[in-house]
Amino acid sequence: MDAQRLARLDDSDYEQLVLDHAHPPARDPGVWAVLIDPALIDRTRGALNTLFQRNSSVLRKRREEREQFRLACFARGQAGKEEWFASKREYDAWRHRAANFSRTVQNALSEINKAKKDLNRSLNHQVAQNHRDRLRDLALAVHQHQAAHARAGGIAEQADYELWRALDQITVPIGPASEPTSLRTMLDIYWTDVTPVAEADEQRAGAERTMRAAPGGQAARFSGVPRARHVDNGKHLA
Repeated sequence: MDAQRLARLDDSDYEQLVLDHAHPPARDPGVWAVLIDPALIDRTRGALNTLFQRNSSVLRKRREEREQFRLACFARGQAGKEEWFASKREYDAWRHRAANFSRTVQNALSEINKAKKDLNRSLNHQVAQNHRDRLRDLALAVHQHQAAHARAGGIAEQADYELWRALDQITVPIGPASEPTSLRTMLDIYWTDVTPVAEADEQRAGAERTMRAAPGGQAARFSGVPRARHVDNGKHLA
């Protein structure tokens, strides 16, 4: 029996199947596993809720009818009272069965709700992990862009600095306390393998750190340096 087959059952047959397997000692573990499958768990919970509400409605209606019957019996004097007490044993037995039914359905609902909570937690964890993986891919791409620029030794544009700064500005929660940790730190500690750094690579990395630390993304040693001019400045003074 699989989820697709059970999904084709009409509501009445589905409710009966759920009821037949609501009580743990009487259930087929294989069928119950299908009933709490992600594809069916919401329908199973809905069926249990319907069964519980229907039983509660019957209990309430019978209690109201029983009270009306008591008043009518007591109004007839001793004969009516005897009829009332004679019917009490049958009513109490029925009410006991109905109460047991409610407990069975409620316990099954508790199982379903726990299974649903675990399922949601698992799905949320998977979604969060997928997002973190994509963020890791993005951080690696930015890091590789910065490393390639450092190897080429070219002059970075302001857009490059803004892109590289994202590694320091964007954070993700990490650890039991969900401490905000920058993408660059994540790359350094968690997301990339540690390899020995050559002296030339360290020098290039130092140059990049200097450029990132400068105001406006410009190294301080270049601040205030005028542009080079032609000797005659176009005035033909020579």
